Amino acid sequence: MTGTFGGALEARGIPAGEGRLSGHVTGEVEKDEGVLVIKRIHVVYELKADAEHDETIERVHGMHASKCPVYRTLSGCIDITTEVRRA
Repeated sequence: MTGTFGGALEARGIPAGEGRLSGHVTGEVEKDEGVLVIKRIHVVYELKADAEHDETIERVHGMHASKCPVYRTLSGCIDITTEVRRA
């Protein structure tokens, strides 16, 4: 998902490479009939970008998941959320 978000930023002229964007993932596991199952995943993107790009960053963040193969594969069975923080 980080790659899709970064690629979408780059396509709009917002640099995301060279350590400017990182993703940190937390998963929550529960037992389902005695089997451990991943139920929720939360991704925090840390982004170094100029404030002038805030509106574009929020717009890209709001749509990137629907274009991400990982999200589209897993979202039907795992609740996936994301947020952007300034690094």
